[in-house]
Amino acid sequence: MAYTPQISQAARDFQGRMFGGTGFPLATTDPELVERFANFAFDEVVAATDLPDRTRFMCWLATCLGCQGIDEFRVLLAGALNMGVEPVSAREIVYQAVDYLGMGRVFPFVRAMNEVFEAQGIALPLEAQATTEPTDESRRAGGEEAQCSAFGEHMRGYYDRGNPDYPQINQFLVKNCFGDFYTRGGLTIAERELMTFCYLAAQGGCEPQLKAHVAGNVHCGNTREMLLAVASSNLPFIGYPRTLNAIAAIEAATAE
Repeated sequence: MAYTPQISQAARDFQGRMFGGTGFPLATTDPELVERFANFAFDEVVAATDLPDRTRFMCWLATCLGCQGIDEFRVLLAGALNMGVEPVSAREIVYQAVDYLGMGRVFPFVRAMNEVFEAQGIALPLEAQATTEPTDESRRAGGEEAQCSAFGEHMRGYYDRGNPDYPQINQFLVKNCFGDFYTRGGLTIAERELMTFCYLAAQGGCEPQLKAHVAGNVHCGNTREMLLAVASSNLPFIGYPRTLNAIAAIEAATAE
């Protein structure tokens, strides 16, 4: 007797909230894969991780960016818009990824995002969110405040503490990473730090930076327990090795 895939009711209910019951992608061609993935990601993992829908989907979008899962990003973005993620917040997740992934990897996601928005009837461009002017003075001042908000007052003066052989790196971090992006609206500082945790965990090979941003998350109020829940929630989209590395970074940083 041929095996018949069995998607759990909880997974079906979750999918229904995401997409209104339109069915799972690949269900026709790969029903057994869909059965095991849907039951795991949308039932078992969701039940084991206590996260608001909006937070969960924001983290999934950032995780897809980090692991370069653009096709899954398209699917999840459409669902995220039904699960409490505002278009402006989704856009900010994509924009901020430029700092941590580079435009070479983010550019296709900008196009994918805009295509999903247009398919949903969302008018572009979305409302502006910049709060700094494109001047060195404004970006530096705003960036320093954002950096201190994320990591603490010990970061004040970071702009001038760079290695004399490459002082521009500290200056770029303050003005560009923090002054251009962390100062924008659409996401809080704590949400931006959480997105950064997801980018870094998903791309792998960034464990020192991941550990530093775990500390930033905790400083912003994102607790060890929350970060562990996020790491587990993201697991279906990045696999076990990078998830275990993320958990190790959480444990190391919070122990210190």
